[in-house]
Amino acid sequence: MRVAIAGGSGFIGQALTSALLMRGDEVFIITRGGGAKSSGLQPQAEFLTWDQLKRDPGKLEGIDAIVNLAGESINQRWNAAAKDRILRSRQQAAAQVAELLKALERKPAVVINASGISAYGISATEVFDEDSPMAVTDFLSEVVREWEAAADAIPAERLVKLRIGVVLDRQGGAFPLMLLPYRLFAGGRVGSGKQGLSWIHIEDMVGLILHCLDNDEIHGPVNGSAPDPVTNDEFGRAVGRAFGRPHWFPVPAPMMKLIFGEMSTLLLDGQLAKPKRALQTGYSFLYPTVDSAMRQLANR
Repeated sequence: MRVAIAGGSGFIGQALTSALLMRGDEVFIITRGGGAKSSGLQPQAEFLTWDQLKRDPGKLEGIDAIVNLAGESINQRWNAAAKDRILRSRQQAAAQVAELLKALERKPAVVINASGISAYGISATEVFDEDSPMAVTDFLSEVVREWEAAADAIPAERLVKLRIGVVLDRQGGAFPLMLLPYRLFAGGRVGSGKQGLSWIHIEDMVGLILHCLDNDEIHGPVNGSAPDPVTNDEFGRAVGRAFGRPHWFPVPAPMMKLIFGEMSTLLLDGQLAKPKRALQTGYSFLYPTVDSAMRQLANR
């Protein structure tokens, strides 16, 4: 399979690129600039910039699939300028993919466009799956609504909107920061501890993307989360068990709001989401429970 990845130099993109190359696929990484190639990030992949593709879209003529993971990091203080960058970067990436497909004579059979598990809004009690309605309750859920609206304009034969939860890995993403208090023997629940956390191990994140690429019946929303969503308190207790650290030092919500501002919603609010589509189509999770994921992360 010939696969192009927008945002392929990012955390998930690098892991996906490695998995595709290992199984013998041809990978093209689409970047905003040319720096990634010179860094030797993925020497077996071919690097292209959006400017190159705008001048010559034929470089991807006959591509089998596009995975769009591009977007500004949400891990920054959410002032007005940051919010604008976060939203516009996602809309722009989807629009660029749409324009690329319009320029290709032989279009890819599938486009997987990243989205967010925040699609369902914030809830302390409901459990969501892909049949649940979208809801705008905060900034992130509004971003996801606009993000998916932009993705709907991609003229793909098969469009998958991958609603990604918190991706767990020791080397990247949010987990190293989530683990830090426990390494310092200061771990505990954040706020009430009752807020939902929909997570997925990096190996399952990559495996699920491959599953979506390879299965023609999968389209529309797909929750990129494990079958075992947990509360913040349950998650912290699992970290403590796996890493042999106490779970005892609660962090008050006002302190998180003071430190992080509006971005504190990432830690103080959440939702519980189930991967109904993945399970229905036969994906078998390597780490279906939070304890199995934590044991693997602790033993790496």
